Amino acid sequence: MSIAVATPKPPVNPIVRHAGNPVLSALNVPYPSSLTFNAGVVRYAGRYLMVFRNDHGHDGCGGFQGTNIGLATSKDGVAWHVEPGPIFCEAEVREELKKTMGHHYDPNFVKRIYDPRLTVIDGKILMCFAVDTMHGICGGVATTEDLRKFKWLSVSAPDNRNMVLFPRRVNGRYFRYERPMPVYMREHPESFPIWCAESHDLVFWGRNRPVLGADEVPYANSKIGPAAPPIETPKGWLVTIHAVDRDPAKRLRGWEPKGWYKTYYAGLMLTDLHDPSKVIGLMRKPLLAPQTDYEIAGFRGSVIFPCGMILEDTGEVKIYYGAADTCVALATAHVEDLLAACEPIGA
Repeated sequence: MSIAVATPKPPVNPIVRHAGNPVLSALNVPYPSSLTFNAGVVRYAGRYLMVFRNDHGHDGCGGFQGTNIGLATSKDGVAWHVEPGPIFCEAEVREELKKTMGHHYDPNFVKRIYDPRLTVIDGKILMCFAVDTMHGICGGVATTEDLRKFKWLSVSAPDNRNMVLFPRRVNGRYFRYERPMPVYMREHPESFPIWCAESHDLVFWGRNRPVLGADEVPYANSKIGPAAPPIETPKGWLVTIHAVDRDPAKRLRGWEPKGWYKTYYAGLMLTDLHDPSKVIGLMRKPLLAPQTDYEIAGFRGSVIFPCGMILEDTGEVKIYYGAADTCVALATAHVEDLLAACEPIGA
């Protein structure tokens, strides 16, 4: 008598792409737009708000006339209405910096702003974003009451970016993840890690310390960094990351004139509720890997970059991500499945 042995089922990826992807592209923007991606998303005052990076005026050779930040709103987080004009541009940042920096201000300091991330803390909207300056890339933090006018709070020293704020204070202090870009003292020139920092007022930041290194992520051989602002669960802070596999011999699809050979994956980690610098769980394989046309073909093909994450009352998690540095896409999963995908550190 033979006994049938059940074939083990392969693990199921807990995340599902939205059938209507991309949910936002340059075609939806009513003002000059070439690429629309890397958007911060929150649920606020009964609706969904999205701030997105908008590169415009592509010259056909990889250059752009400029970059600004646009605003879209939605009732369900799927169908989006774009406001008639951009809400944040370099000129506004220069004016705010002039107030902040006083006689130290240089009108040529700001070159470009991009990659916004939104967080609501104590009922207030805060936005992190990258700033290209005459001295290098910095991270900015601003607050706004209406997503029309922004008050500049702080700017980091170069080189730092990919900053995301936690949705509440931890041990009485504001907390953020960031991605410094050290060059010296590293064997690999792009082996960038995730760090964290704390602040009592969102202006002065310190107690910087490392969180996760690129060498700890099995599917990355280059840089990693924060992605969307974390969401809180009873088991810990659920955090998306981006992770890069760099292969100069592998030419990927895209119209980046210099050629493109970096595959960007979405990853997932779990950190301690009381000490977010402590990683307690890690998904050992990508949460999302490029596979659809809108992810593998665009300005820079094979790029997935999470930038917004919303936990619904039903337990559904909406994850918004930049696809191929060209458009915004949406994927969903249940929070318990995401937590289960994070293997305990040391297991």
